[in-house]
Amino acid sequence: MKKTFVLVSLFVLPVVIYMFFASGVYNFGKLPVLTTDIASINTKDSKVSFDNKITILGFLGNAIENKKGNAFNLNQKIYKRFYKFNDFQFVMMVPKGSENKVAELKKELGHLVDIKKWNFIFSEEQDIKNVFNSLNTDLELDDDLGSPFVFIIDKDGNLRGRDDDEDEGVKYGFNTTSVADLNNKMEDDVKIILAEYRMALKKNNANRGK
Repeated sequence: MKKTFVLVSLFVLPVVIYMFFASGVYNFGKLPVLTTDIASINTKDSKVSFDNKITILGFLGNAIENKKGNAFNLNQKIYKRFYKFNDFQFVMMVPKGSENKVAELKKELGHLVDIKKWNFIFSEEQDIKNVFNSLNTDLELDDDLGSPFVFIIDKDGNLRGRDDDEDEGVKYGFNTTSVADLNNKMEDDVKIILAEYRMALKKNNANRGK
């Protein structure tokens, strides 16, 4: 009996625990849709869009020099961890006329990691406001058209977030000035949405093979 108990503890129990958590992620690990039909970010100068991409959307504003710390936090805590996923991208909307400031920021970010999936969209003021307002959050743009918050947009152009956050209730975005918010919440939510799409892909492939 003792040998049997030991064998069960060593081999069977870990498998049961794994299956429990795996099924939990499958059944409950979906990030809620908070807003549908986010305004398009397409411009004449860029082919970047939300279509078929998991996007981290941000608004750097005119005073990019004041947002460098935010960008570095995001680069280190989120981008470096996930940028190798094929369908993952960063999109930062910035006002036209900020090209030189963005070039300097990109150069500094590039010292730390390959920034090929950082996309900067140079837009008119009203276009930036249109996209931000279409998120339909309880947040506001700063006077310089920037925000410390970034947002998770799914492949269908919908805003994903938390509808039962323990601190905020509905959590629309993540504060890039807070390493704790990026580490403790945003990282988890990005993992969830990536896992969601991977599971959907595996399911579709399995169905095709039947």
